[in-house]
Amino acid sequence: MRHFLLCLLMIMTVSALSAQPTQKPVLHGKNWMAITGKPLAATAGSMIFQKGGNAVDAACAMLAATCTMWDVLSWGGETQALIYNPKTKKVIAINAMGVAPTGATPEFFKNKGYQFPPEYGPLAATTPGTPGGLCYMLAEYGTLSLKEVLAPAMQLAAGYPMEAQTANSIERGKGRIKEWPYSKKVFLTHAGEKREAPEAGEIFIQKDLLQTLTKMVETEQEALKQHKTRKQAIMAAYDRFYKGDIAKEFVRGCQEQGGLITLEDLAKWKPIEETPLQVNYKGIDVYKLASWTQGASMLQALNILENFDLKNMGYNSSRYIHTIYQAMNLSFADRDFYYGDPYFPPAEPIKGLLSKEYAKQRAALINYEKNDATAGPGDPYPFEGKINPYLSLLKKRGFAIDTSKKAPGNFMPSHDIRNGTAFQKIDEEYMDRLWRGTTSVEAADKDGWVVSITPSGGWVPACIAGNTGVGMSQRMQSFVLDEELNPFNVVAPGKRPRVTLTPTLAMKDGKPFLSFAVQGGDTQEQNLLQFFLNVVEFGMNVQQAAEAGNINTNQLWLSLGGTKREDRMPRPGSILLQDRTPEKVREELKKLGYTLRFDDRTSGPINAIFFDWKHGSFWGGSSNHGEDYGIGW
Repeated sequence: MRHFLLCLLMIMTVSALSAQPTQKPVLHGKNWMAITGKPLAATAGSMIFQKGGNAVDAACAMLAATCTMWDVLSWGGETQALIYNPKTKKVIAINAMGVAPTGATPEFFKNKGYQFPPEYGPLAATTPGTPGGLCYMLAEYGTLSLKEVLAPAMQLAAGYPMEAQTANSIERGKGRIKEWPYSKKVFLTHAGEKREAPEAGEIFIQKDLLQTLTKMVETEQEALKQHKTRKQAIMAAYDRFYKGDIAKEFVRGCQEQGGLITLEDLAKWKPIEETPLQVNYKGIDVYKLASWTQGASMLQALNILENFDLKNMGYNSSRYIHTIYQAMNLSFADRDFYYGDPYFPPAEPIKGLLSKEYAKQRAALINYEKNDATAGPGDPYPFEGKINPYLSLLKKRGFAIDTSKKAPGNFMPSHDIRNGTAFQKIDEEYMDRLWRGTTSVEAADKDGWVVSITPSGGWVPACIAGNTGVGMSQRMQSFVLDEELNPFNVVAPGKRPRVTLTPTLAMKDGKPFLSFAVQGGDTQEQNLLQFFLNVVEFGMNVQQAAEAGNINTNQLWLSLGGTKREDRMPRPGSILLQDRTPEKVREELKKLGYTLRFDDRTSGPINAIFFDWKHGSFWGGSSNHGEDYGIGW
């Protein structure tokens, strides 16, 4: 009888979740879906679909528009994408992450007194990735010309009414903006007045950026006149950005302001098409980008959580929250030590990290009596048939190998280097580093093309490179300067930093199931993991799942911001809960050793597309936080 009542309660709970109202309506479409971080940028995607473009064309148009609108990124930033190709029935990954420039070594930054590369300015810049990534995706998988796809962005550059969010961000960052002459020229439209930034609704004009985009389109059109193929013409525009007069002005402006990027750095850089990482969770194949992102941490967490009956625990019960928190801590501990650029030695132990057997070993560490404040990296090497070459580094960090039968090869701390009240501080600056945002782009069409992108870099306050109108990336800060912190992510010329940016695609029965992404620094995988479980375990639709209350853990090393180690160190047991969390759950979590914080915003802004194969339609979800927006048809 008791078992029957429990099952009945679970059915009623799941039904209630499925019926819960949302602040924004779910989107429906039959032909296409376009979702991104700004309403005007989503409109740009719809314009391209209406011209007959496919999802790749539309995604590129939205990417261009969000860069032009400074939607917490710029044209000098980086692009990370997953694309489902219906012709090959394969998911492919696009690595358009810039690299560290010539001269960017640990010694260079340490000699300047840095413990990490700087957060802002020309020395924070990797080479631009977005222009090359956009051109590559469009040339290889799109159908329209660069001229057609960039048309909305060029109209925006010629003048668009700026929204309050960006305008106020410029005003808040004007102190730094004034340090850089080309940024000051573009952003401070009312220099010398009390408010120097544009006002909400003011027509914001970017003449230099418009000229840069015009040059690229003119090069493409000239190549077409010379009977070059569509692909060759687009790549001619690419070459003008990375090797021609645009490159020369970018490098001149960068170096004039103290940056390191050279013409050779730009000319040598190329986007890379990759095979994505993938795990199967209860019959669903989930795809992520390689170890130069944090994507594998969600895959690791799914492998760990597959060992538990999450649905039976109940959505956001204290036991469910505790289990999710512990799984994320274990996967983040591995992320923080083992992830880095796979094109540079040493080779990341990714096969071991994504092993189901390794996940079982990690799952066995979860203690239901209390939070494990000392959770550290595990040892994935035995699951690849290898010996861990970094035992001495782990020992130096305070982790000693545990050879007990319960957890063979797991590193347990011999002393906790994270204790101390100075490291427990959670303030506005810390939360900014944790949540530091960007945007996301989701697109799908009736022919089966699906695109998920999490671009970033060059956010306000951005240092603009000369008269290009292009804001430089700030992604160098995601490197470390000491191998003790992460031997795979030490800065070096030509190397990619391990980034937080992480689009996702999920396949079921050989067909697209979910396409989803989110902004928000180190919270990205946390929110995407819970979004996915909301849909798969608790039956929510994409809008419900995007708005649902999640939790955030601070028990990880921050990937962005701060000038000292203690700025980025984990805050063990610190947890962010939705402010409507029941009192009973709060008290149970406190007894488990958690320090609770609350906010009405704990999830998102998540954007997603669900593929309804039963009815032959799309369901779109777009966050109820911020300005994210979607259009379907």
